[in-house]
Amino acid sequence: MSDAHANPAPIAPAVDVVMKRFEAPDETRVFDKGRFELVRLGGMTIGRATYEPGWRWSLHVGAQTGQGMCEVEHVGMVVSGRATAAMRDGRVIEMRAGDIFYIAAGHDSWVVGDQPYVSLHFMGGDEYARGKEASR
Repeated sequence: MSDAHANPAPIAPAVDVVMKRFEAPDETRVFDKGRFELVRLGGMTIGRATYEPGWRWSLHVGAQTGQGMCEVEHVGMVVSGRATAAMRDGRVIEMRAGDIFYIAAGHDSWVVGDQPYVSLHFMGGDEYARGKEASR
């Protein structure tokens, strides 16, 4: 057996492991009564939206950007609280903790009740509230 076969070079792992937490996000976009934290890993951007009671997209995000409706598609999951999505065609959908959602572009949204609303976003995070971002 040759020396090359006696002590083969160590093989690098096929998959690396990356661990991140929303307590230390890659970016945070802050606006009145809310914030949107972004974590990037594995080619994905995952967002966490946290909105206080009284938050409304058209007032607290859209008014600063000159938009009447959110034009970002979202796929996500409600972690806690309740919110609505009011679609351009007049439909109003309420989202509650545990709901997994797809919401098309062209909607307004607001917190329902007196509890904060928290959701995770698996699609649309990079584009969301871009005009009001504040990097951490």
